[in-house]
Amino acid sequence: MLRKSLVASDAQLNQGSYYEASVQRGAPDPVLRGAETADVVVVGAGFSGLSAAIELAQRGMRVVVLEADVVCGGASGRNGGQTIVGFAGGQDVFESQLGAKDAHRAWQMSLEAIELVDKRIAQFNIDCERVNGYLYVADSPRKARALEAEIRRAQSQYGLQVDLVEGSAVQQHIASPRYCAAAYERLSGHLHPLKFGLGLAAAARALGVRIYTGSAVTQLDRGAKVCAHTAQGQVRADYAVLAGNYKLPEYGAAVAPEITPRIMPVGTYVVATPPLGEAMCRQLIPSNAAACDNNFALDYFRFSQDHRLLFGGRVSYSTSTPANLAQRMQARIAKVFPELQGVPLDYVWGGFVDISMNRAPDFGRLGSNVYYLQGFSGHGVALTGLAGQLVAESISGQAERFDVFARLRHQNFPGGALLRTPTLVLGMLYHRLRDLL
Repeated sequence: MLRKSLVASDAQLNQGSYYEASVQRGAPDPVLRGAETADVVVVGAGFSGLSAAIELAQRGMRVVVLEADVVCGGASGRNGGQTIVGFAGGQDVFESQLGAKDAHRAWQMSLEAIELVDKRIAQFNIDCERVNGYLYVADSPRKARALEAEIRRAQSQYGLQVDLVEGSAVQQHIASPRYCAAAYERLSGHLHPLKFGLGLAAAARALGVRIYTGSAVTQLDRGAKVCAHTAQGQVRADYAVLAGNYKLPEYGAAVAPEITPRIMPVGTYVVATPPLGEAMCRQLIPSNAAACDNNFALDYFRFSQDHRLLFGGRVSYSTSTPANLAQRMQARIAKVFPELQGVPLDYVWGGFVDISMNRAPDFGRLGSNVYYLQGFSGHGVALTGLAGQLVAESISGQAERFDVFARLRHQNFPGGALLRTPTLVLGMLYHRLRDLL
């Protein structure tokens, strides 16, 4: 989750989010005032918090959700909408720490995460523009070799069905001179994330979940029961699920200081062009798949239902918005699709996602009754749903699947509170240089 757009204070870029402009939010949820009790208090009304709330309510539990901003006002409602199998850090961390058997279990659960997205869309009748199809692309011979090695491994060890092409055959999948290799797979895809999130919130409310917005948790008392405090109220419960951005300074120290150093906020940005017309979109990506390159500082893009190019990238590890962001994003678009040279941008927006050191999801417990879900590292559209399901299973007494992830070891980012960001910026510069060379 994130609390606000990183570009909102820049007058030149304060054009807002395409997602917000393309939905009609209903009446706002109330602010928590006074004392409440519940079986479980969930902190954060993004994908993972809403997923946990739905799963817990379906198991007959009384659930209260506390959100600092509005439902899906952060990363869940601002991301690229890419619904991807697997994990941002790949399978290496699972294999090295858990062994082959549990690495395969984790992989299968990532496939289940995609199925769960589709199940909830059908179950709750969520109109969120879901499309199947995904393109992994490489822009240099070195990156093409890395892509081929990764895909061959996923095919042979994990059974992923992918069409791998090189050279002129790439043009069958994406009409771009930039890429020399591409891999097309059909399980992953894309959707309108804010429509999906608002649909989850509506489903949670229909199941009896009480959602309070504008209700940041400022203190969490732990013990046999937990008590989450806000500015104007409190919720006492048997369990707490922390499903928000607790690495941010204003919440980390008060709510979950133990897990704060394991997560870094990374700024990522998305732009939307005007509608380009269906013919142009089908010319550029005939399958209407989402796409992403395999650079460290990657580009990711797709077409919306109304035929806009939604193009993301230009990450910032300093928490500062890059200068001349709109112009830089236009230049990146032109490198991928020269036909779109000089295309105007109707929307420019950005925000934080949370990453872990090894890019693997960081799920676990603080004591026996406080659960946390963080570190989705850019793969959260699908994995957040799975995370909510796993934490509900564990609270209900079936912890085996949750513990596959809880057994992963995560390191703190180096440098401490003052030097973590400068250290990460230097590391990012190194990887960008490698991409350029």
